[in-house]
Amino acid sequence: MAGYENYGRETREIEQEIERKGVVLGIDWSDEFQVRTLAKEALDHDHELKLAATSPIDYRLLAKIELFGLAGIMLKTMAESASHGIESHGGEAWKAFAKALWAEHERRGSGG
Repeated sequence: MAGYENYGRETREIEQEIERKGVVLGIDWSDEFQVRTLAKEALDHDHELKLAATSPIDYRLLAKIELFGLAGIMLKTMAESASHGIESHGGEAWKAFAKALWAEHERRGSGG
């Protein structure tokens, strides 16, 4: 059995980092097309990882890669808390990104 998790605190911390990365990347979380495009990139981020490994330091690229990692943590937190009967979600950025990620995942089907 998992130990006590403070999902509220974790959610706020993840949300804050998502917002920070969004500022660096100039993301308008209310722009559904922009966020959906970002979600597609997050699910297919091999290109960004290869580019980061072979390029000089690009802080925007690093912010994007970190944002993609946060997407995984965000979705895992939501799934884990739901398994304990707790609904976890953050604010505007979290909700917009999560919605776009789930929609893109569903569009692709179980095959990826």
